[in-house]
Amino acid sequence: MDNASKLKAIIDTSIDGIITINQLGIIETANVAAATIFDYEPDEIIGQNIGILLPETDRDKFNDCIRNYQVTDMKKIMNIGKEVFGRKKNGSRFPFLLNVSEVVLQNKIIYTVIIHDITQLKNAEQAFQKLNTELEERIQQRTSELFNAIEELKETNSKQKENEVKKSLEKENELNELKSKFVTLASHEFRTPLSTILSSASLIAKYDELGKGDKINKHIQRIKSSVTNLTTILNDFLCLNKLEEGSIINSPVEFNVAILGKEIQDEIQDLLKETQTFSYKYSGPQIAFLDKNIIRNILLNLISNAIKYSEKGIIELSVTASNTNILFTVTDQGIGIPEEDKALMFTRFFRAQNAGNIQGTGLGLNIVKHYVELLNGHINMESTLGKGSAFTISIPKFSME
Repeated sequence: MDNASKLKAIIDTSIDGIITINQLGIIETANVAAATIFDYEPDEIIGQNIGILLPETDRDKFNDCIRNYQVTDMKKIMNIGKEVFGRKKNGSRFPFLLNVSEVVLQNKIIYTVIIHDITQLKNAEQAFQKLNTELEERIQQRTSELFNAIEELKETNSKQKENEVKKSLEKENELNELKSKFVTLASHEFRTPLSTILSSASLIAKYDELGKGDKINKHIQRIKSSVTNLTTILNDFLCLNKLEEGSIINSPVEFNVAILGKEIQDEIQDLLKETQTFSYKYSGPQIAFLDKNIIRNILLNLISNAIKYSEKGIIELSVTASNTNILFTVTDQGIGIPEEDKALMFTRFFRAQNAGNIQGTGLGLNIVKHYVELLNGHINMESTLGKGSAFTISIPKFSME
């Protein structure tokens, strides 16, 4: 398959709308996603001015933007991540992220328009804001009730009940803090991958015109990585919520632990960096009666962390089984953990001070700790700054439901 065929396949299967227009704003090509977003068939919009896809109030602004660009010395990429409104075939409006870039062909100039529908994202933001408001109102109401109860208890000199009320108040304050961290982290962590996806998608078409297939592959990998990061963030939030609600239960089954380790080894190969290798060792009896999914989640979480916080070297999974328990040890040669941070590493949302710009939610180790406790196990951490870390999980080999 040549580069042109590859690019066409990418464009045809893209979830984002991709349109090309000439210097007069006339639509020359449109992929299926672009037409679907606006509730048209591709043939209905090709040959039309792009203004058909915009509210009347924004049509002149867009055409002025094209004209101004043609007579001024601006950068090649005009608008990245600009939030505007689109107009569907039935006249309804919806928000999307707009990206316009110039493509210079042999005999003419065209403009590539990337359209990313953010209706669901906006709905999610509104839901977050509503939840935030309701949560604050609930906390204020509960705080007022609890303070009133404390005053009443002081009058009756009931020390025991007063302590119970204070604990409830502390729990409410903890809920408020968790809410604030969640909203802040979600807002920040979601925007970065979405911006990466949008900019990389727009550059793919541009690089193909220049015959730079290697850069196209690079941006495709960036898109895949960003989607993986978003999925990881969502999974961390959902998993922590289920664990704290008690909706995840220990469901042991009989299985071969050695084979599970080999499956995990195969699964993480694509995650390894070019400068990393993975080693897997197993010794002892292989059959155990445990929750297989929980064991898998624990190991994948620890191994993913080892890969993320190491630039090179060996990532090792060592499993030692006896007749009564199993030891899982994940070792890396990464950045290590500062001594003053070790006591807080299993706290939710906490990240070591040397994590820098490495992406993460600060929930991974807290989730692992919840899982280990669910299996009546123990976790131990050893780490040397600049040399690496080792996490050892000790779990009874035969778990009770």
